[in-house]
Amino acid sequence: MNKVVANAAAALHDIKDGATIMLGGFGLCGIPENCITALVSKEVKNLTCISNNAGVDEFGLGLLLKTRQIKKMMSSYVGENEEFERQLLSGELEVDLIPQGTLATRIHMAAMGIPAFFTPAGVGTEVANGKEQRNFNGKEYLMEYALHADFALVKAWKGDTMGNLVFRKTTRNFSTSMAKAGTITIAEVEELVEPGKLDADDIHVAGIYVHRIFKGAHYEKRIERRTVQIKK
Repeated sequence: MNKVVANAAAALHDIKDGATIMLGGFGLCGIPENCITALVSKEVKNLTCISNNAGVDEFGLGLLLKTRQIKKMMSSYVGENEEFERQLLSGELEVDLIPQGTLATRIHMAAMGIPAFFTPAGVGTEVANGKEQRNFNGKEYLMEYALHADFALVKAWKGDTMGNLVFRKTTRNFSTSMAKAGTITIAEVEELVEPGKLDADDIHVAGIYVHRIFKGAHYEKRIERRTVQIKK
């Protein structure tokens, strides 16, 4: 089955206002740059975005924050985005800060079809507010629900026309689980090949999980902060 679409705009054609969207990547590493740009152009609003981070000013999810298209952020690390901070403190943006391991596991559980799980992360903090708490073997745990999305947007290194995906090094992070936790999964790839060109042992996400795929372009591949040693 050929799942190829022409570009990001075609891939995102049915995303509407109020959608819940997962966006892969870690910081700025491995984010779906083309899809984010297309969302800005599409001008959909009131989005709930699930991502490890909230991008930076003028890049990544920072672009969607700048245009006020995000209603709610569900993320773990948000420390390098001044616009995010401003919207949070002013009450313009609803934010659910989730411990990173809990966020990853909630997505992974959705991918596995498991509705909920117990974790010790957050016990005794405001993270526990309103959540079921149980004791196992003398230790307290919180119940967390699996985290699904209407759409999962991921970026892979390589993919074939059937939707099989290969990620490069750490770019697989959240993306492999997100690709399996969206009702519709859209993948942008740096290299798009015909079926059989990918070594089966190298495939990280099977094509059965991917609904649309396209070859992306003009990747900046930024990093949040470049740290260098001062020469003495």
